[in-house]
Amino acid sequence: MANLIEKAKNYTMNRRRFLGWTATVTAGAAAAVTLPGCGLTTVDSTTASANLAGKEGEWMPVACWHNCGGRCSNKAYVVDGVVVRQKTDDTHHDTPDYPQQRGCNRGRSQRMQVFGVDRLKYPMKRKNWEPGGGKKELRGRDEWVRISWDEAYEIVASEINRIKAQYGNRGIFASNAGDFGRLLSLAGGYIGSWGTSSWGSWRWGPEKFGMAEGFFEQSINDRMDLRNSELIVIVGGNSSWSAAGNPTYHYLQAKKAGAEFVFIDPIYSDTVELLDAEWLPIMPSTDHAMFLGMAYTLLKEDNPTTNPLVDWEFLNKYTVGFDSDHMPEGADPKENFKDYVLGTYDNTPKTPEWAAELCGVPADRIRDLALKIAKKDRVALFTAWGPARTHNSDSWPQMFMTFGAMTGNMGRSGAMTGVSCHYATANGGPSLVPPGANGLPPVANPIKETINDNEMWLAILDGHYVAGKGDVRDVNIQMIYHGPEAHLQTRSGQTKGIEAHRHVEFVLSTSHFLTTNSKFADIVLPVTTEWEKVGGFGSFINREALVFWRQVTEPLYEAKSDIRIAYELAEKMGLDAKKVLPIDEKQMFYNQIAGAKVIGADGKTMETLVTLTEADIKEIGATGTPQQGRISYQELKTKGVYQVERKPGDNFGFIAYEDFVKDPVANPLKTASGKLEIHCQDLVDFVNGKGFTEIRPIPTYNPAVEGYEATYKDFKNKVKGDYPLQVINPHYLRRSHSIFDNVSWLREAWPNPVFLAAKDAEERGIKEGDTVLIFSSHGKTLRPAHIVEWIAPGVVGLPHGTWVEIDEKTQVDKAGSDNILTGPIPTGQGIGAWNSTICQVEKWNGEPLEEDVKWPHRIVL
Repeated sequence: MANLIEKAKNYTMNRRRFLGWTATVTAGAAAAVTLPGCGLTTVDSTTASANLAGKEGEWMPVACWHNCGGRCSNKAYVVDGVVVRQKTDDTHHDTPDYPQQRGCNRGRSQRMQVFGVDRLKYPMKRKNWEPGGGKKELRGRDEWVRISWDEAYEIVASEINRIKAQYGNRGIFASNAGDFGRLLSLAGGYIGSWGTSSWGSWRWGPEKFGMAEGFFEQSINDRMDLRNSELIVIVGGNSSWSAAGNPTYHYLQAKKAGAEFVFIDPIYSDTVELLDAEWLPIMPSTDHAMFLGMAYTLLKEDNPTTNPLVDWEFLNKYTVGFDSDHMPEGADPKENFKDYVLGTYDNTPKTPEWAAELCGVPADRIRDLALKIAKKDRVALFTAWGPARTHNSDSWPQMFMTFGAMTGNMGRSGAMTGVSCHYATANGGPSLVPPGANGLPPVANPIKETINDNEMWLAILDGHYVAGKGDVRDVNIQMIYHGPEAHLQTRSGQTKGIEAHRHVEFVLSTSHFLTTNSKFADIVLPVTTEWEKVGGFGSFINREALVFWRQVTEPLYEAKSDIRIAYELAEKMGLDAKKVLPIDEKQMFYNQIAGAKVIGADGKTMETLVTLTEADIKEIGATGTPQQGRISYQELKTKGVYQVERKPGDNFGFIAYEDFVKDPVANPLKTASGKLEIHCQDLVDFVNGKGFTEIRPIPTYNPAVEGYEATYKDFKNKVKGDYPLQVINPHYLRRSHSIFDNVSWLREAWPNPVFLAAKDAEERGIKEGDTVLIFSSHGKTLRPAHIVEWIAPGVVGLPHGTWVEIDEKTQVDKAGSDNILTGPIPTGQGIGAWNSTICQVEKWNGEPLEEDVKWPHRIVL
């Protein structure tokens, strides 16, 4: 780590040197010295550093825009266009009540991404591409040829028009079209994709029974109120890795205030260790079973007079469907949760012993945790989305809500039940300082069809997909467009995805690097990063702070923004380009600033945030009216963040479901009954209507496809099968999903092994550092083994997001790409189910892997 820090201190880069030395390297000329952290040579950096010495620069707020729930402040020190170093928030003194918005290792390595040696420089096409596809089998391993923007536009326009004429607009597929979708919509439309992505089964189902899904709406109280909790139970959350910045710090304040922590997770994570928490190791995809065992405990041991454990008042007043006396109108009284738990009709009581056999947590610990929760007055029951990223988990959020209702932990100070992850980890509530909208009107896609993420590659290969229950539609997709998201990398069934990309006639990608999406494309167009754009606000909500950023450099090489590419291509195709970009990017930037709001002292009124003068508006290059706000534009440009100062007892706190709990009649939920629905027919209709699998209206346990039970060929007698281990994909500090995976500093600091339990490694004769083969029925990958005691035996931890590197001879991935092991299996509401995968691990007999920090970058042209 010290070596890494020294490299970071010594590294300098500017646009002119970036353009100069990369051109030198690509031309094959000898260069003077090695560029630290990259393993490549460049011009004399010592001379460049000496020239900068003594020159005054400027600290600029810069973007850190990646999907980690980014809520942090990032700054770069720029001298004569050189990004000399980076830092994070230091705009005020740091306190627990008013914390700085500090960035993580990924954000602080941002310059190694923006000015990376492997940035795409020019439009390019695959050497063996021809109209109609050419040698399609060479996608992913063909050479690249530089082309001009005019040639690129001519090819793309011609292919779109040809495919439209031959196959119709339904022959065009865009898994995530972004700004380019505006062009495709004007050109007649395209088929898109849909899925639950990070949420798993929390995405759409919970709104049917009365819960917030944790992104657009919050179901937990704010961080200040978290300090009032006596006990905080967290299912599947590791904020130290997956929600960097302040969330773990907020948890620490709750602990200092007296809260006890319990984690239910296959991994004894850094967060568990920091909080000195109780750890209950559980098998993936079985959390539902454990909570049923806890519910059984409370029902059997509850006595309203002598041992009150179940909050019957809460259940009777705020829920429907818990028992036969409180069923929705017209529902079968036998289809109630209490009788299901007790086994009244199915003769299977959901005892802790029953649950233990399914989840791996001993029965006595299930029973003890249930009683601990029930005997505390103020408990925070938290789950991250990870446990819901499993097949057949559609009823898991409903089960989680039901247990919260049984213990009355909703709508009160210190008592809450809901999702704690992404940007809202440990801090629920609406934004206190939201940005304005950019003012860009939408362009409607004439085609309303979308294909589930789990089916999209199969639909391309097989020519049909499930559009709903009893609705299977034929489709003939011959063009794939990839925009902002890395769907070939981050969606299930990567092996089938690669096959699908070699099946169609045309693949187009816009990208910063030769990512997995772009590697398997025919035409790749270089796009700008946020550091090359005019500026804006953070991509994700930070409840108490609005993070602002400015342009660092002009677009590198020939890169253009996605929306500029769409606009120019629309012109080339003879479409109304003004509909793609009716207002310019500077005006959109201004609109966000002018429309930014901040909460008033009363905690209710929203006020104008930014003061803008005529000179400011002229400087931005937009049109608008001067306004008065809390902070001047010039100060915002310097600080890069505006934060609402918090203190105990202020007017800015948030208690989830508080109004509903105070008066459920005046403040009904958006459910059929207006209450929390433990029996929910709307959920059944929604999930079953997708046409994949079916559920019941109460939260019954449904074993996951390729879940824990599937690791056995004979579960009753505990005889393991061909794939006896479960794979989970923890978020990893080296990446944000697949972003940053090419940054050498992060590769050196976080080497991306596979985590194996010591017991599993010993049984297979695997030692620390051995190269191992991880394989499922869907694919194979290699990784060096890291043998640990902090992962549950039977569970394999393969970090999420590595760019796939297929060996074309063996068809084995060398990089540890997690989705090479997953299958395209649609279930329930189309869940992104990456944590229900089964595998086997064995020692690799081939050539050992070299550390991937030593692998060459994907440098083209």
